[in-house]
Amino acid sequence: MKISDSTILITGASGGIGGAIARQLAQRGATLILINRDSDKLAAFAAELRASGGKVIPLAGDLATPGEPARLVQTALDQAGTVDILVNCAGVQNFGFFAEESAADTATLFNINTIAPIALTNALLPHLLKKGKGQIVNLGSIFGSIGFPCFASYSASKFALRGFSEALRRELAGSGIGVTYVAPRFTRTAFNRSAVTRMANALKMNQDEPESVAASVIAAIEHNDRERYLGWPEKLFVRINSILPRLVDPSLIKQAGLMRPFATESTR
Repeated sequence: MKISDSTILITGASGGIGGAIARQLAQRGATLILINRDSDKLAAFAAELRASGGKVIPLAGDLATPGEPARLVQTALDQAGTVDILVNCAGVQNFGFFAEESAADTATLFNINTIAPIALTNALLPHLLKKGKGQIVNLGSIFGSIGFPCFASYSASKFALRGFSEALRRELAGSGIGVTYVAPRFTRTAFNRSAVTRMANALKMNQDEPESVAASVIAAIEHNDRERYLGWPEKLFVRINSILPRLVDPSLIKQAGLMRPFATESTR
């Protein structure tokens, strides 16, 4: 889909990957509607983009609040007149052993990672269907295809988002509306808490910069990709795990043992 003449709504817009996506889209001439719950941080980021010529509408709101996604979409349509592309980038992560995770933390994670993108899509779809064109872009994770120890709820939320993307893509076939699912691997952002970063370094996980992930997301938009998995050999492991998960079990069980001291630290 063409970027330069598009109005694009981005959630998690001033974060690591979301911020990098917004900067690159602004440079390509898109009109941006940025959603973030931190109004001060959002205002500062909008000012940064405007200073370099970006066209920006900042909207502060907490996506975990019931009814807030629909309100934000309506406000976006009222202020911009249209939305061509929705990029669901906001997310949270729980790292640690699931037995030590609180029910409240699990609920918050699912509200932001899964329920909010679905609610935003549901609120925007009538507008896109009326236009007969548009694109929904959901930021998932490699962990949305490989259930990873110490990230049980996070993996589950991204599995759900991937399933939603696949089902909706089939449902909207022929409507002019594309659905794209992008799955990054570990990315160097503040999203990953210090314990997660130290764990990734200790286990020698492959890591990407948010700018390279953003470039891949934008390429996926431009090519109207169905799915795009980032990183090698991670994308190979996704295929192996989908066909023969028992081949992947031993290595991930071994990694769970290596992750224990970092996972224990994160729940103290």
